[in-house]
Amino acid sequence: MASIKHVAITGGTHGNELTGVHLLKHWRQKPQEVARSSFVTEMHLANPKANAQNRRYIDQDLNRQFKLADLNNHELCGYEQNRAKSLNALLGPKEDPRVDFVIDLHTTTANMGMSLIFNTDDPLVVGMAFYVQQKMPHATLFFDPADRLEDNFLTSLGRHNGFLIEVGPIPQGLLRADVYNETKTAVLHCLDYLEAYNLGTVPDLPERREGYRFIRKVQLPENELGEITAMLHPALQDQDYQPIAPGDPFFMTLDGETLPYDGDGVVYGAFINEAAYYDAHVGLSLMEKIQIERKPG
Repeated sequence: MASIKHVAITGGTHGNELTGVHLLKHWRQKPQEVARSSFVTEMHLANPKANAQNRRYIDQDLNRQFKLADLNNHELCGYEQNRAKSLNALLGPKEDPRVDFVIDLHTTTANMGMSLIFNTDDPLVVGMAFYVQQKMPHATLFFDPADRLEDNFLTSLGRHNGFLIEVGPIPQGLLRADVYNETKTAVLHCLDYLEAYNLGTVPDLPERREGYRFIRKVQLPENELGEITAMLHPALQDQDYQPIAPGDPFFMTLDGETLPYDGDGVVYGAFINEAAYYDAHVGLSLMEKIQIERKPG
């Protein structure tokens, strides 16, 4: 496999997630921290206008605008849609990217700790996930496979796709030292892994590790007017990556009635009560626990 030559670190894809924004500021002052001998590391503030207004986005969620068909659709001309096209010109083009790998920095209001999110089974990316988790055993692997050209995340602009680091809980528009330091540590491990990959010095890694695969998002209950009529049940709040069985408390109506989970089989929650998803009345994501395999490559 070809070596990695260009790595992009992106922050502020969501303008009110400040950890990545301020890490970029720090690394621009001290670029030696993210410099490695075998590749060039570049840094990009992804959504400057939203960041200046301390908002997640101006018109659309930027991290849903990178599907190839959307990048090539010039009728899509909202701020974030145009920003995605600019980033594609800078890092891509998606069909034949200039940048080999993208590390995108995010935070969540949900109690997800350190989550390593990757949308490909590329052995390079899976190996990075295993390597970082080996260094940070409390990290959770979040696997959501997608075809790179169809993938709508910013990370999909990389030739080998990329890696989304998601840390929480933290409110929107806030800096917290522990979240900042966790994110910084994870990024440096990612860069060390890519350096080792280029130099042929990657340590032995397991063939498989436990993780979670996205199933679907769950809407909050609504009435006929589209108004929210229930919230996440207190027993479910902050229980990210914990099992949810049929009959377990799931929602609580505004008058206090418990609504149980009525699905089939045990699932696991993530992004539980994520504030950023309230614009779409999404309460959480459901996951399945899986064994993630690292294919030879």
